[in-house]
Amino acid sequence: MQLVEDTAQKQAAAPAPTGIGTRIKRCKPVERLVDETGQGQGGSLRRSMGLAQLTMISIGATLGTGIFVVLGEAVPVAGPAVILAFVIAGITALFSALAYAELAGMIPASGSAYSYSYATMGELVAWVCGWCLMLTYGVSVAAVAVGWGEYINQLLFLVTGISLPEGLTQPPGAEGGIINIPAAVVVVLAMAALLVGIRESAWLNSVMVVIKLGVLVMFVAIAITAVQDGNFAPFMPLGMAGVSAAGATLFFSYIGFDAASTAGEEAKNPQRDLPRAIMLSMIIVTALYCLVAFAAVGAVPWGIFGETEATLAQILTEVTGTPIWSVVFAAGAVIAIASVVLVVLYGQTRILFAMSRDGLIPKIFSKVDANGTPRWNTIIITAFIAVLAALVPLGHLADATSIGTLFAFALVNVAVLVLRRNRPELPRNFRVPFAPLTPVLGVLSCAYLMLSMGVATWVTFGLWLAAGLVIYFGYSMRNSRLEAEATAAPAEQRP
Repeated sequence: MQLVEDTAQKQAAAPAPTGIGTRIKRCKPVERLVDETGQGQGGSLRRSMGLAQLTMISIGATLGTGIFVVLGEAVPVAGPAVILAFVIAGITALFSALAYAELAGMIPASGSAYSYSYATMGELVAWVCGWCLMLTYGVSVAAVAVGWGEYINQLLFLVTGISLPEGLTQPPGAEGGIINIPAAVVVVLAMAALLVGIRESAWLNSVMVVIKLGVLVMFVAIAITAVQDGNFAPFMPLGMAGVSAAGATLFFSYIGFDAASTAGEEAKNPQRDLPRAIMLSMIIVTALYCLVAFAAVGAVPWGIFGETEATLAQILTEVTGTPIWSVVFAAGAVIAIASVVLVVLYGQTRILFAMSRDGLIPKIFSKVDANGTPRWNTIIITAFIAVLAALVPLGHLADATSIGTLFAFALVNVAVLVLRRNRPELPRNFRVPFAPLTPVLGVLSCAYLMLSMGVATWVTFGLWLAAGLVIYFGYSMRNSRLEAEATAAPAEQRP
């Protein structure tokens, strides 16, 4: 009889199970997200960056392989109107940048779009967003590292006339490929910089950004001396359809400004400086892209871009008649791409830090050392990315990063709309102008570009999402901090 009574009492005291629908839709209030910054279970990140460093992080992640290689792909489609295509792509990216600016100032958390989704659309959507960002950042670092290896090889050939053997610069599956050592090396070098500390890493990134800005300004200054009016005619040879197609391609040259938002917990004054850094970087990058495009298509006939693999370095050689400026430019490209690897790897570790603090991935990713650096987080993710860059042909996986990025951008725009409706009283240092129109346009533009992707890319993305859902329902939902708190709370305090 006593056993029956004890069992009944335990059942009465045991928490009533919460429905799965409630569990996947639970949100973290904005106030809590803000309060938790600097309160990681394994220590806190250090606030050491001002507006200049945050702007450099945003520029460092954005200004990379895009302008150095994508121009040659876009000019044959748009002709001299590639300048207009850059403007269109910039305006499209601006919709999402404005949304990031508003939310980064309100929620200065390391999780970026993941944290914004957690505050507005619930845990499952936040997990999917974070899972997409893992793909975007992780594979992007690997892909950029592969590009860095190609530029290193090009620079070596320009200086010495010798190229590295294909067996050491290509992954298995590529012609003659065994292992891509340069790609792995640059990832490890970026890890070493991050392990020293964020202040030193931010300083190093700032130096590299200044160098690559200087190299691109050098290109404009030299190429503009050879600009001829005749090279701009016809301005739009393939019509507006060609400009639109080029704009879709060039949109991905603007991806990267979100990296500044991952520094929310290491900014001295995030509410003020994060929105400014995002918008300032967008202005600088857009202006520089248009100047480079103007100088490039004005210096040589646009048809050359379709007939040969015309690069900015080759244009400098043709304009000056000497290869010395090509060598300087190639060296600048090596530095430019290295800064992208550094900053994007940094952003990856900070998103994982936020997800780990919430219990959605193991706690080791949110432990920090005495320097305020998530050491094991950085080491683990570097090892994974270095192997990916060295041994795996990226193929459609690299294309799927574009969908992952666009999906995250769309969620950030939705988050602005949700908070404007549900929490209009929250202080906003920066407000998206013309809302709700601007965020809606942001969502629609992201959806349009996602739908323009190929079937193979969608299949890869779908498989990645399926794997993420298995992990969420098998591990993350059960280990979430919100789940633990709901289980520990008295039954009458739970919904």
